[in-house]
Amino acid sequence: MRVAVTGAHGQLGFFLVARLRYHHGMNIVPIDRSVFSDTEALSAALDGCDAVVHLAGVNRGSDEDVAEGNRRLAETLAKALRANARSPALLYASSIQRDRGTVYGQSKAAAADILAECARTLSAPFSEIVLPNLFGEFTRPFYNSFVGTFCHQIGNGEEPTVKGDAELELMHYWEAADVFADILKRGEEGEVRPRGLVTSVGQVAATLKEFAAEYATGVIPDLRPPLALDLFNTYRSAVFASMFPFALTRHADQRGSFFECVRSFNSGQTSFSTTVPGITRGNHFHFHKVERFLVISGQARISIRKLGSNKPIHYDVDGDRPAFIDMPTLHTHSITNTGSSELLTIFWSHDLFNPETPDTYLEAV
Repeated sequence: MRVAVTGAHGQLGFFLVARLRYHHGMNIVPIDRSVFSDTEALSAALDGCDAVVHLAGVNRGSDEDVAEGNRRLAETLAKALRANARSPALLYASSIQRDRGTVYGQSKAAAADILAECARTLSAPFSEIVLPNLFGEFTRPFYNSFVGTFCHQIGNGEEPTVKGDAELELMHYWEAADVFADILKRGEEGEVRPRGLVTSVGQVAATLKEFAAEYATGVIPDLRPPLALDLFNTYRSAVFASMFPFALTRHADQRGSFFECVRSFNSGQTSFSTTVPGITRGNHFHFHKVERFLVISGQARISIRKLGSNKPIHYDVDGDRPAFIDMPTLHTHSITNTGSSELLTIFWSHDLFNPETPDTYLEAV
């Protein structure tokens, strides 16, 4: 399935593109602001697409900027679709704000009306997905998610500000992306309102503070409660890469040395590998997995690159100076034996490997 995604470089767009491409095997056509500024270029980009997911929107600026911006984007997309020979399915990312009478919410509702009318004209399927509060890795602080702001503040040793302890629904970006994927596969039409997990602002702040205190000592917290894994991965994205390599404490006596590799409140899986000189392992990424690398013999280069970036981070590690590095989600990573002897590496992940759902996607660093 060939799917065009507007706003592909936004926060939800990043996860949607990655999830649809790597997990659901779809062919993605990302559409950014430069394409939107040219109706002919936009129409050409939409040509041959089976579906269009409209994420692009305006949520910052004056009331007029927000109101007109969202309507204008919808009108531009509708014009390009009418100029196209095909009638792709049209999916629109709306927000629960549409029910709350704000300028932003009203503009999202108006955009939905424009796109629904366009779909009716083209006899194309139309779905409006009304999303709850979203969060996830790489969320900009002080922007549109208090979770991202809290992660930034706590990661920098600051106290997060909780203004009232409002109850709300939270949903991770990848989960929202799967909602779109299911609609695309089923050909669903109409309004869809996926439910997030109910929590509160104060509970999220308390959870993240507990994570920070535990993770600062190298401890992997209990990831079994609802939201815990996604909140922990979001927090990890805020503190990576400044806290690595994480030096281990050496305990020594006349018998030799002891190093604690992983301490966790849920057991997970520990494994090890040997690698001959010059060989590279990995070149893959994960959506969920918490994974730790620890070289205990030999020399290696661990390389990590965020999806969509062309700037990898390299860590040169040595078994004579044990230090661990945790792999952040949505970052492809590899380990290369750079020494002249066999490399021995210990790996730990928070879950047990399941070949039916490996959460491992090939992508060269």
